[in-house]
Amino acid sequence: MNQLLAFCRPGFESEAGRELTDAAAALGAWGYFTPRPGAGWLSFTLAGGLDAPGLLAQLPLEAMVFVRDWQLLLTEVPLPDKDRVGAVVEALRALGGQVTGECSRVDVRVGENSTDPDLGRFARKWVAPLSRALRGAGLLGDEEESRASDRLELFLLDFTSAFVGISPGNNRARWPMGIPRLKLPASAPSRSALKLEEAWKVLLPADRILDYLGGGKSAVDLGAAPGGWTWQLVQQGMRVTAVDNGPMDDDLMATGMVTHVRADGYLWRPKRSVDWMVCDIVDKPRRTAAMVSDWFNDQLCRYSVFNLKLPMKKRYDEWLLCRELLEARLADAPFGFRLRARQLYHDREEITCFLERTD
Repeated sequence: MNQLLAFCRPGFESEAGRELTDAAAALGAWGYFTPRPGAGWLSFTLAGGLDAPGLLAQLPLEAMVFVRDWQLLLTEVPLPDKDRVGAVVEALRALGGQVTGECSRVDVRVGENSTDPDLGRFARKWVAPLSRALRGAGLLGDEEESRASDRLELFLLDFTSAFVGISPGNNRARWPMGIPRLKLPASAPSRSALKLEEAWKVLLPADRILDYLGGGKSAVDLGAAPGGWTWQLVQQGMRVTAVDNGPMDDDLMATGMVTHVRADGYLWRPKRSVDWMVCDIVDKPRRTAAMVSDWFNDQLCRYSVFNLKLPMKKRYDEWLLCRELLEARLADAPFGFRLRARQLYHDREEITCFLERTD
């Protein structure tokens, strides 16, 4: 196996491909990618140094920013009008059925930007007969196996073609194609609340959420109005200083958990340190990165989630510059730090970063 199928935000296929190319090169492998602009996925072919399983054995998904999820690509299967199940079974037999021996279940996906509701309904209904046929052919393991085991994945391009791959149990997204489906509560002041919720789910260790968010922590929200991120912080029991020259949501202010400061979020600083600083200000990404590094160098916060609004061109290059700026400015700090970033489902032309002190 020398190919990966990688999923990303539609329109960011080139950024995801460059990221994979650079990550493989850092591990002594080389390859090339074939994007389909606007599709939300790309294929990446390893041409030397490592095969696809070898690459995923060394490259954790959490290290990726533009790649949300991936799978080892086995083959593309033409789907006839009749007996599509049989076509998949025969294609896997032709590969030598042992390639799927560690898989305990099969899932069928459609693209994030698919506009055909019939294709989505077909994908959901197709799972049961496909599973039965694959198990009967000895191509799928015991369905009672651990959820952490490998999965056989079919990605439907349309009703006539599907990619078949393996999703590795120890190195895949927690949600299908890396997309947590979140519901906006009616009391949230804006849809931006979903961005912070997704950031916590994707970027924080799942087994330590309470360590990061619990215990009545203090927080600052820069560029807060009307209060979508402040609302999320309050939901965790935090007392929040909301910094913005614009108005805050009245119901949010009525909680008594929020102090509104009318000021420029880039210039304002707290009198004493807080646990969390979050920032969703639309500005030049390197300006945001420099401001965040100042907060950490002055030890004004321990954790931060912030968005970097990428330019229309050279988006991947801009992320590399911002990452280099953050790492360089924190290199001599008297504490360790950890930086993670991801282009989230609820992001648009931006990426969301999580930075923490590790002292």
